[in-house]
Amino acid sequence: MHLDRNKQRAKMAADSDPESEVFEITDFTTASEWERFISRVEEVLNDWKLIGCRVGKPLEKGELTSGSWDETTQEINFADFKFSITHHFLKQESAENESRDEPEEEAYPLAMQDLLCMNNDFPPRAHCLVRWFGVREFLVICPGANCEAVVSESKCNLLLSSVSIALANTGCQVPLLVQIQQKWRKVFVGECQGPGVRSDFEMVHLRKAPGQYTHLSGLLDVFKNKIGCPLTPLPPISISIRFTFVLQDGQQCSWPQQPPDFDALLAGEVGGVEFGKLPFGACEDPISELHLATTWPNLTEGIVVDNDVYSDLDPLQAPHWSVRVRKADNPQCLLGEFLMEFFKLCCRKETTEEILGKNAVEDEGKENSDITQALSKLTEPASVPIHKLSVSSMVHSARKRIRRNRRAEESPLNTDVLNSILLYLFPDAAQDKADSSEGKSTQEPARESEDYLLYNQLKSAPSDSLTYRLALCVCMVNFHHGGVRAVAHLWQEFVLEMRYRWENNCLIYGLASGAPDLRCCLLHQKLQMLNCCIERKRARDDGRKSGASDGARSRLGPESAGPAEVSPGKSWDSWSDSEEEFFECLSDTEEMKETESEKKTASKSKAEGRLQPHGKLTLLNSQEPLYIPVTQEPAPMTEDLLEEQSEVLAKLGTSAEGAHLRARMQSACLLSDMESFKAANPGCCLEDFVRWYSPRDYVEEQVVDEAGQTVIRGDLSVRMKIPGNMWVEAWETAKATPARRQKRLFDDTKEAEKVLHYLSQQKPSDLTRHLMPCVLHAALLKIKEEEAAEDIASVRKALQQVTAHASKLLRHPSPDFKKLEDVIAQMSAVEAVIACARSLKAKFGIGGGERENDADELERFVSCLLEEPEVSVVGAGRGPAGNVIHKLFVSSQRAALLAPLEDETGRSGGTDDRKVVPDFPPPAGREVLLRTCVPRPAPYSKALPQRLFCVLLRDEFRLAGAFSSDTCFF
Repeated sequence: MHLDRNKQRAKMAADSDPESEVFEITDFTTASEWERFISRVEEVLNDWKLIGCRVGKPLEKGELTSGSWDETTQEINFADFKFSITHHFLKQESAENESRDEPEEEAYPLAMQDLLCMNNDFPPRAHCLVRWFGVREFLVICPGANCEAVVSESKCNLLLSSVSIALANTGCQVPLLVQIQQKWRKVFVGECQGPGVRSDFEMVHLRKAPGQYTHLSGLLDVFKNKIGCPLTPLPPISISIRFTFVLQDGQQCSWPQQPPDFDALLAGEVGGVEFGKLPFGACEDPISELHLATTWPNLTEGIVVDNDVYSDLDPLQAPHWSVRVRKADNPQCLLGEFLMEFFKLCCRKETTEEILGKNAVEDEGKENSDITQALSKLTEPASVPIHKLSVSSMVHSARKRIRRNRRAEESPLNTDVLNSILLYLFPDAAQDKADSSEGKSTQEPARESEDYLLYNQLKSAPSDSLTYRLALCVCMVNFHHGGVRAVAHLWQEFVLEMRYRWENNCLIYGLASGAPDLRCCLLHQKLQMLNCCIERKRARDDGRKSGASDGARSRLGPESAGPAEVSPGKSWDSWSDSEEEFFECLSDTEEMKETESEKKTASKSKAEGRLQPHGKLTLLNSQEPLYIPVTQEPAPMTEDLLEEQSEVLAKLGTSAEGAHLRARMQSACLLSDMESFKAANPGCCLEDFVRWYSPRDYVEEQVVDEAGQTVIRGDLSVRMKIPGNMWVEAWETAKATPARRQKRLFDDTKEAEKVLHYLSQQKPSDLTRHLMPCVLHAALLKIKEEEAAEDIASVRKALQQVTAHASKLLRHPSPDFKKLEDVIAQMSAVEAVIACARSLKAKFGIGGGERENDADELERFVSCLLEEPEVSVVGAGRGPAGNVIHKLFVSSQRAALLAPLEDETGRSGGTDDRKVVPDFPPPAGREVLLRTCVPRPAPYSKALPQRLFCVLLRDEFRLAGAFSSDTCFF
């Protein structure tokens, strides 16, 4: 009581003090979460400019399928519950100018006009709401991705109220629907409002169709009861019906894929036929189902009868047939599998030694320890015959031991298969000895040819080159003959073959002569570099032996041994000739011993290394003709060596000293050419050299001499007169030395060993990455070859896209593996399309001796099936394609229902079979579209469009209705 009195006193004191008065005001105008949600929907409608009357042209036939659709999505919240509102619309040219004359008050919303449009019934490819309601524009509010479905009735009514208020407040005439129930059920409700009219979009979805609604008469009763038209008689109802039949059993058609020649593969008769080809085609039928849709459009209620007792709807009598094919999910395709298995090798990290096992390598190290000391043993006295101490004999003895160890432990690659591969890669091994040392280079394809453009685009290799054939063999070996172990074995044999050819001066078969082609892959460049080394070595050896006796020439025997055979080692003469690397040093010491007088005499009287006179030019200091010298060819380089060189030059910096050093490093070839020029033109000067080597740097002009005559005088250009010019320094340093006595610009021995070392260090994964461009190149050529027989426009377009994608990808030094996998997947998809074309041609009997007109029609039909989602059958069941489809269904029905009774039906003559066995199975799906235009809700209301779309499947029953009513006169 005491506390209560104190509180009362304090309150009275507060009331008496006017400054301490507190007013608590409850603002009932504060927006609730529901009102905020409605306001947010209205904001979105305003932002998207969906306010007011929408105008548009009448829909043309098939426009909902063939037209271009677009959509815009935005997130909105109802309290903490997330929704997404999406605007779907068909892109059309604006039709505002055409509809200006029409009063806006009398125009129905565009969606109501679409409800009665009959040009787009049953669109084959469209949003489900487009198929059910036929509208070209609509809005959908769906729960967020991680939000629960709107299931309760109160929440559904709250959303519908929000939609109705937002449409009324904004004057939006676009249908706005809300997704309710579980998402998989695809249940949408909503409305569309216009001036004085409203359409309610409603939906029923059940697992099973009630018995009384499985036919047309029951569905008509539902439609009539729903619209509740008070008029008598009822306005006519337009009916469109579609039955869909599914053909699943295609086994009655022979599958066109040819099986591989297993006998040839097992017998080892592979050679250039099998290993030069990639497989192609699907292992199973890529067409899983064929759907036939029979349509009866624009019927009236009294024309057709369809109830639980009798039906007039015979598929053969349907006026319109259309067909679509359902392709198998990820059909097993041979080329795609080959490429994917080859691609998987890129992710392997094992070395060749780890894959093939350590035993062979360890035994090789124990038994073959003399290999590491080969050079020292060659210089030591020994009782062993000299020819057994050569590097080649040691390498080939190691090769024998490796093979012996492999035989004991089962070689990863069968010997017969290996020999077949080597003969395919190196056909010159089977030729005569006189021809084997010549080697065969590939002819570069014409620049206009498709092959040239492809290998240039993909940075692979020409299609008849060794690298290209090696890629095909590695791909085949990986898939058929042992996987990564067989690949490692083949690569080791290939590297040994390369070393054998280098040591024996045998040109590598299948490589174009000349410097490495930087447009090709790095592995191809390396092999070309090795071939360059062999060419230089052979030319040097031939040059030395050209002045020797005939007996010396006869010692060229070992280089002509077949490449597939194991060499017993070269003779001492051949070894000493081919391995004499230091002759250039002797020429330098001899020149150092020459006296000054000998040099002067030589320079005046003796000219060496002349190729031919350079036109009519003469030396400036004498009347001797100016000769073009024989020069050394510049050192060929692969792209990795060029990159290394550019990095070294870049590291020298931008200082004067660095620039000078960089210029000296780059002037080795210039110095060699100057020395050759001096040797060929004794008494020449720098101006003579510039006139031949860089004519632009020798400037000639007409001047008047002392006698008054016009003469031509020349002088070096300005850049040649810069102090410290590298050309002047090089000219003063250069000695008169012909090219044959100069130090080699290109050390073929060193470069060849570098290439062989590089090849031996490549893991199977590295090899796969090097050969991937060639394999993709071969796959594209294979697809183009197969497509040429089928002539499919979509495949040609897809090939262009794949080639462009692969070209961008493969030109990168380290292409992205994920993107490479995508390219292979795209190629597999193209292969599946071609397989589908062949399957359809087999099913429709194209090429089986039909009449010419029928064959053309079937060809067109099949090609349309591949390009379009659904194709109309010309002539329906009575056209060429319709007859084939009918026969397919009949044979499928007989195979399914009468297979055990085949003998009995044969005895009975078959007249009763047609009555027992229907030509078509029960329809897998039935769709009925009902439309009319009646006044609702009162007889004096406006006549407005009403529409009901019915779907009856085996496990689904759906009614999607749009019912319009007059909101002014009700």
